[in-house]
Amino acid sequence: MFRNIMNNLATWYEIGENKAALIRGGKFVGKTWAALDFATGFFDEHILIDLEQYPDFCQYISKERKPEKLHAKLTTSLDKYDFQGKLLIFDNVQLSTMAVPNLVEYAKVSSGVRICMLATVNGMLPGEAECQDDLFVYELTPMTFDEFLKAGKGRKLWKYIENQRLEGLPEEVRASVDTMLDAFLVTGGMPEAVNTFVDTKQMEQVLQIQKDIVQSYEDDMIKYAERTDKASIRECFRSIPRQLSKENKKFQYSVVKKGTTAAKYAGSLQWIEDAGIITRCYNLNIPELPLDGNADPDTFKVYMCDMGLFVSMLEEGTQYDILRGNLLIYKGAIFENLIADIFTKMGRKLYYFRKDSGLEIDFVIRYKGKCTLAEVKA
Repeated sequence: MFRNIMNNLATWYEIGENKAALIRGGKFVGKTWAALDFATGFFDEHILIDLEQYPDFCQYISKERKPEKLHAKLTTSLDKYDFQGKLLIFDNVQLSTMAVPNLVEYAKVSSGVRICMLATVNGMLPGEAECQDDLFVYELTPMTFDEFLKAGKGRKLWKYIENQRLEGLPEEVRASVDTMLDAFLVTGGMPEAVNTFVDTKQMEQVLQIQKDIVQSYEDDMIKYAERTDKASIRECFRSIPRQLSKENKKFQYSVVKKGTTAAKYAGSLQWIEDAGIITRCYNLNIPELPLDGNADPDTFKVYMCDMGLFVSMLEEGTQYDILRGNLLIYKGAIFENLIADIFTKMGRKLYYFRKDSGLEIDFVIRYKGKCTLAEVKA
């Protein structure tokens, strides 16, 4: 299964000697798989160090910046002493407060050793900003539509689409794209779900994988969140399908729990966003550039970062309705989340415009230097 990040990692391999790489992204998006696949193609040997499995080293690396001491601790922790020509993959570096800058220092003086870090997080890690000149940073999202096509029998279809971008698609090709798009809406871009769909075409198995991922997210809320926040984070997360099914899709804390306010739930929503599960789309005071300067930080919509997980959280049977072309009342929510998914994977921040009168533009983007309105028609 090819991921587009392989091209980025190949560039790092060619020009990034004595510089570390950092792959950030949500849980289950394929960070570890991508790093291991890259290692297999470019290195004779690699070592995977999951900081969750090495708690002593995890604590040590957050405090010790001297490369020689890090090296000594690493060799004793792993009971391995020769790293020459190897790729060292440090997983879950978000668990160690200053792992990123300390491992960057280690990479700078470790000739013949390459350092790749993986972090389950959305956004910068502590100490990351201070070492940007010596760090290649990549964001890994759930699979894009082109990656979804390439994973199965859609490689030729994607090649044809690429060659026809300026021409428009013949009707018979458009029908094939529509069929694959319906499958993508239901399957989403989590690699395990996509692999299962490609191998079996059994949507029951795909749905079970998605439900397991959603349950794992909720388990993490219990495991990692502060005790006082656990329940409110889960309530926020479970409200997302209801939020997007409303006519006015602005995120409302009262939908999470009747009578509540942002004071109780704002931190909970931020926790979910930091975990790479959701992305926000901010309302603009006026639809003009600069978009970020005109955004209202307190008025926003929330979208899931993976289409398939969003659909799996809807009413039972919705997946099969979509495959039959019947989107019911969820049509607007599904296609808005799809466009948000596409824009986010392009690296765009999300904005929309809504007036008190009810006039709403679904998305506002900067395109070719201009403020451009994008309306979603399902």
